[in-house]
Amino acid sequence: MTIFHGTFVDVPENPFDGGRLRTAQALLVGEGAIVERGALADLRSSSPDEPVVDLTAGLVLPGFVDAHVHFPQLRIIGTLGLPLLDWLEHSALPEEARLADIDYARGVARDFVTGLLRAGTTTALVFGAHYAAAVDALFAEAGPRGLRITAGLVVSDRLLRDDLLTTPERAYDQGLELAQRWHGSGRLRYAVTPRFSLSCSDSLLESCAALHQHVDGSWLTSHLNEDRAEVAAVEKLFPGCDSYLDTYAQHQLVGARSVFAHNVHPRSTELAELGRSGASVAHCPTSNSALGSGLFPLREHVANGVRVALGSDVGGGTGLSLLKEGLQAYFMQQLLGEAGIPLTSAHLLHLATASGAAALGLTGQVGEFSVGSQFDALWVRPVEGSALDCGLRNVDSAEAALAKVFALGTDADVAAVWIGGQRAANR
Repeated sequence: MTIFHGTFVDVPENPFDGGRLRTAQALLVGEGAIVERGALADLRSSSPDEPVVDLTAGLVLPGFVDAHVHFPQLRIIGTLGLPLLDWLEHSALPEEARLADIDYARGVARDFVTGLLRAGTTTALVFGAHYAAAVDALFAEAGPRGLRITAGLVVSDRLLRDDLLTTPERAYDQGLELAQRWHGSGRLRYAVTPRFSLSCSDSLLESCAALHQHVDGSWLTSHLNEDRAEVAAVEKLFPGCDSYLDTYAQHQLVGARSVFAHNVHPRSTELAELGRSGASVAHCPTSNSALGSGLFPLREHVANGVRVALGSDVGGGTGLSLLKEGLQAYFMQQLLGEAGIPLTSAHLLHLATASGAAALGLTGQVGEFSVGSQFDALWVRPVEGSALDCGLRNVDSAEAALAKVFALGTDADVAAVWIGGQRAANR
């Protein structure tokens, strides 16, 4: 076993329901899990022969949980000036088509997994590729490096470029083959992934539902209400549905193991159904801003009991860092004025950790520093002389220190990452 000594900060209980930030001075870790937490003197007294790892410079946070991130889009981050549908046509989809080249896909997978670790992300719900071999490459890269990845084959059968389309039969067969190979292998799981109902016929969504039911413990992820033009196009394609969410619900794709990205423009009926069903929403604030999609109605989600977690989105956003996403989420709520929720640093950390864990069915396992939880962690140790370094040397509380981390922190400040008690190579 090992004693880790530092300032450990987590928010396991939902701060929107009164949960608070908590701290610990030391953690005793054995076989990858937290065995005891408390004062350093107490842990050294009870375990005098165990080595001590000194992490006292900076803060130690639970490993981040990214609830929505597109693996194939890593190399196009920073394409600005386009709304969603134009951005897809001219930037995202041409790049995603390049992953038909398996060597290119393997290179992207290496960059992507390394990028997650550099950002302190240890768990992620990943939008895979439209090509089964590229999804294989993602799993093959993430597995040996220990990440907790839930991902799957992205499927569409209309409106996109021809080289990204499939059929309901092929989508089911390829998805099942991938799931049989990777689902439950180490820390990997499978996610059934219709791109969005705009690009999926009823027959394809029916195929996705069949696969989701067949693969026990699989997840379902897709997009929802991201952009007004997208919402209007979906309404025209599904005249018999009451809403965008209903296009999924009529195929039994809305439930406790469903995570929908964005939901910037929901109807009240959709929010109520999301709350009733236990489905989660991945809030991707930098993408919503960069693409001009809108300001996320967090207050309405919370009022309807909808679980919200953070996602980096990647191609439409500004990087893999959930520190950036948390800060942008804060900005959005400030801009909404009375319609927004004033967010504290505790809210931001919860959205980036425990809430994402809950969305992925991993509560108590990751996203917190509780006894019995896995020791997934990132050590924020700022670069000497940086603004964050100066800020952390001049705060008087953990709350204030955490606010500095979200306001000023970058990937360069993530000094080390652990997954299941093992230090990961994040550089």
